Amino acid sequence: MSSGKTPARDIAAFWERCIWPRVLTQCERETAYKALYTREHGQGEFVCQRNEIADSWIGVIEGFLRVQDTSADGKPVMFTGVAAGGWIGEGSLLKVEQRKYEIAATRPTVTLHLPRDTFTWLLDRSVPFNHFMLSHLNERLSQFIATVKFDRLLEPTGRVARGIASLFHPVLYPNTGATLQISQEEIGWMVGVSRQRVNVALHELEAAQLIKTGYGCINVLDRQRLSRYPANQPA
Repeated sequence: MSSGKTPARDIAAFWERCIWPRVLTQCERETAYKALYTREHGQGEFVCQRNEIADSWIGVIEGFLRVQDTSADGKPVMFTGVAAGGWIGEGSLLKVEQRKYEIAATRPTVTLHLPRDTFTWLLDRSVPFNHFMLSHLNERLSQFIATVKFDRLLEPTGRVARGIASLFHPVLYPNTGATLQISQEEIGWMVGVSRQRVNVALHELEAAQLIKTGYGCINVLDRQRLSRYPANQPA
């Protein structure tokens, strides 16, 4: 396992918080752990680019990733974000295809990578890992269906609320802390509204005691209510 500048204790602590290693046998856990490697990314740097062949499953030890594409006029269109504790990119590994999106670091970020060969070895060997991956993919699909649904049905404040709540998904991102480092611009990219409208929405959500805003961060006070905001709209 190559760790670069990342302390081994930080990697070990992240590994212990992850859910999927817990379904593996001791031998499988040891093999997977030895295969891991880390990469460090500066603000704005690509972790992977569109049309690259996926070569690893990507976890976030610290920082924040945005999963995006670029419009014809050069503007980023953000599909989702991945905070510390989350993993991304399993779909492209399973289909052995070119990535259909970009992943970029929004701030200094450390990623942890499980190589394709080890990922495939686990799929071939471990039934529990397959069950985990099926559940993970189902939750990912549900998340993206919900994104389309809310984009069609909700007004901007509701979309901002659901977008923030999606970054605290209990299955996809179970280790996301209560405080999320994310800018208003990034939220706007994710839910398709202007930064100015995001600012208005955050004030409304703060007044409803669902979040507490800080400089470049959001502290979620009630994720359950946030994920159902507004209460009279579909869950």
